[in-house]
Amino acid sequence: MRRIRQWAYVALFAVPIALLAACGGGGGGGGGGGSSASSPPGGVRLQVVSFGDSLSDVGTFTPIASAVGGGRFTTNPGQVWAQGVAQFYGDTLNAAFTIGVDHKLSAQGGLGYAEGGATVATPANLNDFLVDVIGNVEMPVNQQVSSYLAAHRSFNSGQLVLVWAGANDVLRAGSPPAAVTTVQTAATTLAQIVGQIVQSGATHVVVVNVPNIGLSPKGVASSDGGANLTQLSQLFNTTLNAALQSNGLQGKVIQIDSYSWVNQIVANFKANGFAISNTAQACDPTKTPRDTALLCSPATYVARDADQTYMFADDLHPTTHLHALFAQFVEQQLIGSGLGH
Repeated sequence: MRRIRQWAYVALFAVPIALLAACGGGGGGGGGGGSSASSPPGGVRLQVVSFGDSLSDVGTFTPIASAVGGGRFTTNPGQVWAQGVAQFYGDTLNAAFTIGVDHKLSAQGGLGYAEGGATVATPANLNDFLVDVIGNVEMPVNQQVSSYLAAHRSFNSGQLVLVWAGANDVLRAGSPPAAVTTVQTAATTLAQIVGQIVQSGATHVVVVNVPNIGLSPKGVASSDGGANLTQLSQLFNTTLNAALQSNGLQGKVIQIDSYSWVNQIVANFKANGFAISNTAQACDPTKTPRDTALLCSPATYVARDADQTYMFADDLHPTTHLHALFAQFVEQQLIGSGLGH
């Protein structure tokens, strides 16, 4: 979700060698899915394919971030929600591509195409870390889907396709009135991409709407208390719903309302096992390189159990516990649709 700025690269490789050795490796990145012969927790075995941004990134930046114990945009070494859903259906979700110190995208054979920083369809921002330091290798979601189809030609009925995108489009849109067109265009384009996925053979497609970004620590700390980000999140979601309906897709996909879910979790955070809601972050800004969850590890937590007691890792990304709860929420929605016990 967050754009990783140019100076993050400098900070990462300026970390003392002793710290790099102490922190060890981060999250997994390569290889395809694998599963045992036993019945999975979901009762149905499916291969999971994922498209999106940092909320679903399972390890694109691991070759770089593992040097400081990072690898995913959460409280590392924890998993993101898409990995939990994959395990529920007897699969292991690994990164389709990784970005290493050679500044190149390297195909890994996994089916986790989501990449941190990705928008729905617009190219990388010219000031983005990925462009300035690594090169223009960021894959918007439309390119992620095209990359999958180039390698695999089609989807099939034995797959569960997860699509969660749009948060970066909202974050980069600015303020109305100009932001309105930006957000609406991104949402209608996402519906078109979903249509392409369905037309290419996918029969089990999950479409997650944008969470209430105004309730993130970044939103809460903004001058308007997150009002603009909340408004744009709502606009994206209403536009996406309308576009899915007008394209005849609502009956062909499973829609997950992350916006309402986040609202509910924040309002009832203690009942959901959190000590801190959206007013602070689990990764200590003074210890985590450039204050990004991608580079967060147990050594930089504000408390030993911060990955379980805080909702947010940094000012935008969920902690391990929040990801796990969202995975469970999605799994229950999928079971309700007939995909499971």
